Amino acid sequence: MAQATPTVRGGTHGGAGQPRGKVSFYRGGEGMVTWVLHRVTGVAIFAFLFAHVLDTSLVVVDEGLYNGVIETYHSPVIRLLEMGLVVAVLYHGLNGLRITLIDFWSQGAARNTMMMRVQHVLFVVLSLGAVIPMGLATIQEITENGII
Repeated sequence: MAQATPTVRGGTHGGAGQPRGKVSFYRGGEGMVTWVLHRVTGVAIFAFLFAHVLDTSLVVVDEGLYNGVIETYHSPVIRLLEMGLVVAVLYHGLNGLRITLIDFWSQGAARNTMMMRVQHVLFVVLSLGAVIPMGLATIQEITENGII
């Protein structure tokens, strides 16, 4: 695997070969953006799973407390977070499939750019297919319950 070479921003090299300014591994491009988004969505999914285990364990501790927590999940803010979770799972899953193809398909590395573009199109289509109905249901619930 190729190692990233740090680039120096904001100055020239100082004495004894030490760089001045910030050292950055960011090289730009859509590959770096997908790398960052894969990690961010992974952390978001992990945070959801952690919260889910905690709230589910409340049923053993205090059923009333559990019911109260579950009731807060019907708020519009939590509905927005659920939509974000769906988008994060879709992105993370599609990107994971692309990474798997790169690793295990003999043509994977050569076709990475094409697969990345297909991944992005699928992500947008699937995300819209999931978020639009969820958003419409949330708006309908808000207007029916007079929250706004």
